[in-house]
Amino acid sequence: MTYVVTDACIRCKYMDCVEVCPVDCFYEGENMLVINPNECIDCGVCEPECPAEAILPDTENGLEKWLELNRSYSESWPNITQKGDVPADADAMKGVEGKFEQFFSPEPGSGS
Repeated sequence: MTYVVTDACIRCKYMDCVEVCPVDCFYEGENMLVINPNECIDCGVCEPECPAEAILPDTENGLEKWLELNRSYSESWPNITQKGDVPADADAMKGVEGKFEQFFSPEPGSGS
């Protein structure tokens, strides 16, 4: 099992999860984070830290798409080990439906 970041992170990107990850398995895109499933040790400390509730165990139904997206982008986006600046509109974007189709960016973030 591993944890995955879902579309609830898009344009929220609070990054509280990065601060608690003991193995630095988060990778930063322009407007969301992903978890490298090969590096995640399934400790679960990141899940309750996410204000957007974007981190879920991959054992939940329907997360195959997110597991593949996390795997794919963690190979090309830079690693992030420190919390950065939260987007100004993060709170307004929290809970918005259909964020992947409307707002996802495949561009990498700056990392740390």
